[in-house]
Amino acid sequence: MIRTVLAWLLVVPFAAWATLRVTGVDIADRWIQLVAFTPYVAAASVVPLLAAGLLRRWVPTVVAVVTAGALALSVLPRYFADGDPQAGGRTFRVLAANLAVGAGDAGELVKLVEQLKPDVLTIQELTPVARERLDGLGLRERMPYTVDRSHTGVWGSGIYSLHPLSEKPLLALGNFRQARAVVKVKGGPEIEVVSVHPCAPSHAAKMGCWRAGLAALPRAGGQLKVLAGDFNATLDHWPVRELLDSGYRDAADMRGQGFTATWPQQGWRPLPGVTIDHVLADRRMGVRSFSVHPLAGTDHRPVFAELTLP
Repeated sequence: MIRTVLAWLLVVPFAAWATLRVTGVDIADRWIQLVAFTPYVAAASVVPLLAAGLLRRWVPTVVAVVTAGALALSVLPRYFADGDPQAGGRTFRVLAANLAVGAGDAGELVKLVEQLKPDVLTIQELTPVARERLDGLGLRERMPYTVDRSHTGVWGSGIYSLHPLSEKPLLALGNFRQARAVVKVKGGPEIEVVSVHPCAPSHAAKMGCWRAGLAALPRAGGQLKVLAGDFNATLDHWPVRELLDSGYRDAADMRGQGFTATWPQQGWRPLPGVTIDHVLADRRMGVRSFSVHPLAGTDHRPVFAELTLP
């Protein structure tokens, strides 16, 4: 009896986690925060499986096998690169960086732009002071077309581009300002780009804003679209999975780097790293490469994707 109870005590929390993750049920605000750590739970799910087996409790063992399998199927594909027959077209490079209320090192970001040569740079938590600092270091000379929605605090954003831009209506929810623009690539298609930054689901009062901010992002289809920035969500959050289902692909997932943590940078918070910064590209676009880079002064690591146009 004691062994049976112990086996179930170990198995049930993992089984419940797997059920919520697979079904996408949004049961509580705290769950929204916890689900970001699903890859760690998936790795740990072998513990109740082994324990139930060693205790010779066969029903809990079967449940543990199903649980571990469901979690593995949810997260393991991110570790393997997908074949991408569309990756041979014209290159379109996207860089996204959260500057942590403008504190990110402007000089390092400009050097990163020089190194990676993005066609488009989306910036989150862009303050007017940070924008002036970046422009003073020559960012505007390298990427002359901009949509400036900078703002004091965490609410600003912006888009810099090598190509002409046509601004679209701002997505403003909970004071978070997600800049949008259509990039007009010479001799190529027009691409809608969004500097993604919904509210962070840090406490109960922010959850509605978080959901609304992600729900407001344009679904794939029609004109080509790229969503790049700080989603404050991982691929285990149902709003991101809904975006993917509409016709986007996550660049990190496509290149087998879906476990590469983007937040927090080392030394910022005593938390396991999670992947909340993304480049989501229309599935008609190829994904040639993906990388994550350090940037001093901010808790986020910039993400870079080399996409290809159809």
